[in-house]
Amino acid sequence: MPTAFARAETIAVGSELLALGRTDTNSGVIAGRLASLGIDVVARSIVGDQLAHLELAVRTALQRADVVMLTGGLGPTEDDLTRQAVAAALGRTLHEDPVQLARIEERFSKRGLPMPDINRRQALLIEGAVRLDNPNGTAPGQWIDLGDQAIALLPGPPREMVPMLDGLVAGALGARASAACTHSRGLRVAGRSESSVEATLLPLYAKWREGSLPIEATILAALGRIELYLFVRTADAAAAGAVLDQAIAEAADALGASVYTTRDESLEELAGRLLSEAGWRVAVAESCTGGMLAARMTDVPGSSAWLDGGVIAYSNALKTVLADVPPALIAEHGAVSEPVALALAAGARARCSTQVGIGITGIAGPDGGTDAKPVGTVFIALHTPRVIACRQARFVGDRAVVRQQSVSAALDMLRLALTGHDPVGLAR
Repeated sequence: MPTAFARAETIAVGSELLALGRTDTNSGVIAGRLASLGIDVVARSIVGDQLAHLELAVRTALQRADVVMLTGGLGPTEDDLTRQAVAAALGRTLHEDPVQLARIEERFSKRGLPMPDINRRQALLIEGAVRLDNPNGTAPGQWIDLGDQAIALLPGPPREMVPMLDGLVAGALGARASAACTHSRGLRVAGRSESSVEATLLPLYAKWREGSLPIEATILAALGRIELYLFVRTADAAAAGAVLDQAIAEAADALGASVYTTRDESLEELAGRLLSEAGWRVAVAESCTGGMLAARMTDVPGSSAWLDGGVIAYSNALKTVLADVPPALIAEHGAVSEPVALALAAGARARCSTQVGIGITGIAGPDGGTDAKPVGTVFIALHTPRVIACRQARFVGDRAVVRQQSVSAALDMLRLALTGHDPVGLAR
């Protein structure tokens, strides 16, 4: 019986992924498919179109992984070097596959075109490789069984890569699946820093690692939220589920109301669900965020059931005209102030006849800050039948970060108010 694969490494090939900033989406898809087979991706890399660098990457990957998955670099041009690099790393030769060459020629013939001679490169197979057919393109993939290890060469375009990958999952990769799989659970936190979450959970880490099924924890920081993921590797799915559910419950208890979900749910999705459950609707009046809060809300399918709309009141004049903010209030406190934010929230609610109004005003930068109100100063107000509150925040980052953080903070305030918590007191 062949040895099961436990560890994998992905290598995304292409200088465009480095110099042009293109995103490697293939590695994430591969990791998800392999996880279902109990094969963990232990490393991933991006390598440009340079033969020596790519050959070294393949040699290095084979030192730490059971299966190496390469995507890209299988085209017909001179910079498509994946075949040559893998052959060199393995010390094997390349030969032209007449069957594949005929298929490429036929593909061009069906389009009424002669096959360019450079496409012959795509018919080159590495010694000992099995050809993987590509119904969506001219670049075939290759599978090389090395005994206890294997290498897969897959095309870069996702519409070509994914069907080929799925074929391997059902075939050669599936046959080498590991009995033990990595199981995971997660939760998301808002209104707290990464260090604050880490400090709170630190006493639990040792307990989780020393249990009958050791738990590994990872904390990720993203704009407006912190994510905690727990992992257990075992062949017993029921046992893994029980251990992880208990650990997530312990983490949620320790973190309290700052945990907004233990499932794959965004703040805007949660806010919409809570509004729907309450039978409430919301309206917004945005200044520095320029409609980003409304955009986040309308990203949620079905948001028309709980969102009325709102205004972008960027100028002082429109704060008065569209949200009924008294000019005297602006003159006395400034447009970026708690009284104006509260007036924006109240004005949005009154104008739209909703149960909830949200107002945002701030200094997103890079200019406009003062000693009293530096760049990043934002006031976020909430007006409901039960709660009238305003949070003053000082976000750190560039203009885009300040605006995104402001929107996330507003959604979290709404979430807290709808669940009976202080919408301001948890922010830290």
